[in-house]
Amino acid sequence: MSEVKLFSYEEVAKHNTRNDLWMIVSGKVYDITPFVDEHPGGEEVLIDEGAKDATGPFDDVGHSDDARELLEKYYVGDVDPASEPVTIQSATNTVASSSAPQGNALRIIVPVLLILGWVYFRFYA
Repeated sequence: MSEVKLFSYEEVAKHNTRNDLWMIVSGKVYDITPFVDEHPGGEEVLIDEGAKDATGPFDDVGHSDDARELLEKYYVGDVDPASEPVTIQSATNTVASSSAPQGNALRIIVPVLLILGWVYFRFYA
């Protein structure tokens, strides 16, 4: 019998793209990359929950026994119990932390100029 391969949370976190996506469910590591296109709930949910421990969200959805059985096809190893969970920084969750106002100033300047132009030509031309 072959020995089970152990992966740290850090190593799983490196597999966080659509073309290389791993997920942890109940202490087991799965390479779900080939399943991204087939997932009935869409690829976004897998990408959002991928590269980390997704046990909670997986259980919350109430996956069928067939879904759990299908998951075994993508099994690559177990989570190293000595490793610590890491925080995943997702590109879709990053927000500018500047205190400066956000947005385009033209959306205010253009209407004001149009109104001023209209007033000028209406009353002074």
